[in-house]
Formats: sequence, C-alpha cells, structure tokens
Amino acid sequence: MFKKKINYTDFDGNSRSETFYFNFTKGELLEMQIGTNGGYDNYIKRLVESRDQAEITKIFKEIILKAYGIKSDDGKRFIKTDALREEFTQTEAYSELFTELATNTEAAIEFINGIMPPALMAEVNKEDMKKQMQEAGLPPIN
Repeated sequence: MFKKKINYTDFDGNSRSETFYFNFTKGELLEMQIGTNGGYDNYIKRLVESRDQAEITKIFKEIILKAYGIKSDDGKRFIKTDALREEFTQTEAYSELFTELATNTEAAIEFINGIMPPALMAEVNKEDMKKQMQEAGLPPIN
C-alpha cells in the first residue's frame, strides 16, 4: 500500500495537507493482465515505445484512479468505488499528485512500486536479479 501525503490549496484558498492511499492487490493486477489482449504489461511497453503522449497520460490517470481507495477502520478492507474516485479527481490533491507524477520520474517510479503488493515486488525483484545474473554469466540463484 502506498501512503501519500499531499499538500494543496482547496477551492476556498485554504492550505491543506492530507494523506491518501493507493494499492493494487495481486487479484486486481491479474485481472488487468489477463483482461488485456497480449497482457497489460506488454500493452504498457508498446504504448511507451509508441511515445503516444495522449494515450500514456490516459493510462497513467487510469492507474492512479484504479489504485485509489480508503482503508476501512478495522484495516480489513481497502474500499474502492467509482464515487470515491470521482470525488478524488475533483480535488486539487488529485491535480497535485497527477502533476508530480507526470513531471517527476523518481516520484512516478516510487508510486508504481508503492502500489504493488510487497510479495509480488519481491518476486519481480528476485526474477530481475536472476535474469541479470544469468545475462552476466554468473551462476543462478534460487
């Protein structure tokens, strides 16, 4: 889960600082992957390679909003609804976040890594390490 404190000015001119939450479960990621022809990861790769800024922006917004939610008080649920997403997009907090992620590569990478399930990230990192070692001609790790 990615927890992001966002400072912004509301529409009454008041300075605000709020914490927002973003997360993907393994199930949500699997649904995105198998629900996209050729896989979501390949779709994103093709999109980046095409340099279609309009489409990249659209997908980036989609990822932010699909990950946005509110934790339940008991911590058992992460609530995501279209109504919550719409409310969020109507705030300057969303505008601040979108602008930061669209203009700051490090912030975007931190966000993407933060919304991924930790177990999945550990596996991805392990697989990347295996691949890099293999390409370097080093013995494989388990």
